[in-house]
Amino acid sequence: MVWFITGCSSGFGKELTRQLLEKGEQVVATARHLDSLEDLDSKEQLLKLTLDITDPAAVESAVKEAIRRFERIDVLINNAGYGLGGGLEEASDEQIRAQFETNVFGTINVTKAVLPLMREQKSGYVQVLSSIAGLVSTPGFAYYNGSKFALEGMFEALQQEVKPFGIKVTIVEPGPFRTEFAGSSIKLADPIPAYAETAGKIRTYFEKTNGNQVGDPKKAAQILISLVEREEPPLRLLLGNWAVERYRQKLEMELKHVNVWEELSRSADFDE
Repeated sequence: MVWFITGCSSGFGKELTRQLLEKGEQVVATARHLDSLEDLDSKEQLLKLTLDITDPAAVESAVKEAIRRFERIDVLINNAGYGLGGGLEEASDEQIRAQFETNVFGTINVTKAVLPLMREQKSGYVQVLSSIAGLVSTPGFAYYNGSKFALEGMFEALQQEVKPFGIKVTIVEPGPFRTEFAGSSIKLADPIPAYAETAGKIRTYFEKTNGNQVGDPKKAAQILISLVEREEPPLRLLLGNWAVERYRQKLEMELKHVNVWEELSRSADFDE
């Protein structure tokens, strides 16, 4: 199989690439800076490409290069992205747009570039790395939440759109994993003192969490690779105990909310 993976400089992307190469798979590993891929080496199996997913022309070029080298793409893993910490009022317009350009529009760029080939092949598998933050919002993570919520909605629709072409889709929602996400990868907005007890607490969370996350990236990579072998992979897959418990709490709370307000909600229709 040929795998096309974005965001391979660290974290899930790099671990996936390592494990796939060990399994003898062919991998197109992309990153914004090629020197971050120096520790990955396999001349026959591996194609390393510089890629800024926010540049549509660069994305098209990378996909064409992958096809020239391996003739097909069987699995696309949309992994590139980062977190922006800060409240809705705290983040600058530039920070907000950059967050969505990478996490949302960059992911769209790559997916749209690969789908025509998968439709032609009448087969393919698309995984998108969302987050538990794409299902449950947290103060101080408003724009990261928004970017991941957007992916959840789009790729749920995509799964239904491409199923007739033999293309499968899985949205992956990891909880906290021991990667660089809460460390060197995170970007922070300038704090506004008034939000110290709400959005401001996200900064302390990152400091305490970084390097102590319970999620094991190696186990996560093994799971994501194993999904390819399943006839019917899940539309959504939570990763880690924290994610499972957090989402279960959210679902229970949402159902209670629906029940409490059901009568008022139903009263909005025309009278029969």
